[in-house]
Amino acid sequence: LKKRAQEILSTIIHRLAQSTASEITTTSVSIPSDDIKGKIIGKEGRNIRAFEQAAGVELIVDDTPGMIVISSFDPIRRQIARLALENLVLDGRIQPAKIEEFIKQAQDEIHQIVKEKGEQAAYEVGVFNMDPRLVTILGRLYFRTSYGQNVLQHSIEMAHLAGMLAEELGADVSVAKEGALLHDIGKALDHEVQGTHVEIGIRMLQKFGARESVVIAMKSHHDDYPHGSIEAVIVQVCDMISGARPGARRDTVENYL
Repeated sequence: LKKRAQEILSTIIHRLAQSTASEITTTSVSIPSDDIKGKIIGKEGRNIRAFEQAAGVELIVDDTPGMIVISSFDPIRRQIARLALENLVLDGRIQPAKIEEFIKQAQDEIHQIVKEKGEQAAYEVGVFNMDPRLVTILGRLYFRTSYGQNVLQHSIEMAHLAGMLAEELGADVSVAKEGALLHDIGKALDHEVQGTHVEIGIRMLQKFGARESVVIAMKSHHDDYPHGSIEAVIVQVCDMISGARPGARRDTVENYL
């Protein structure tokens, strides 16, 4: 029970905040000269306030030479802010109206990256005929980490493993692969959505017309539901293999040994 409690707590923490290591919560942006810092702050701080409000992040402008730090627990917001800030610095016209325009452009660009990453992941593991909206949501996992492990990479790795295991066991390869690829799709949505990431994942798959066999395959990877098929067991096993291999997740050497 104590172990289960720790698992539940760590899952919830990671859905909201990720690891508290600085490289997980901040992104550094290099700037060509420190004179730009004054422009970014603006008269009485109006530019920095406009940027923080539009991007939903915190900008840390301190004495560190040639650098501005973007701080946020949401990795997608950080990427949008990084892109917008880099483009603003290149443009040089830093003012509230331009800030909003560049953040809107960055949002569109990051959305395109998310879409492409989802499509690449599905193509790489040979999972086709998924609803395009589901593919885009899958792509959001490219910017998510769990214990320092990239969630999209983890899902791709699992899908490859699941396909091989299913072949060996004579199970349905396409169901095992798709179940593995989509097992953590619930983590792509933020903490505003109620429910565990497994429950959110089930609702999303049902909403976007995934096969029932795929839903059964993914829903028991944390023992939340009884294993309804051999593919469900395969998905859980692959989750454990991918997460537990040395170097996959952020851990201390002492702990691992």
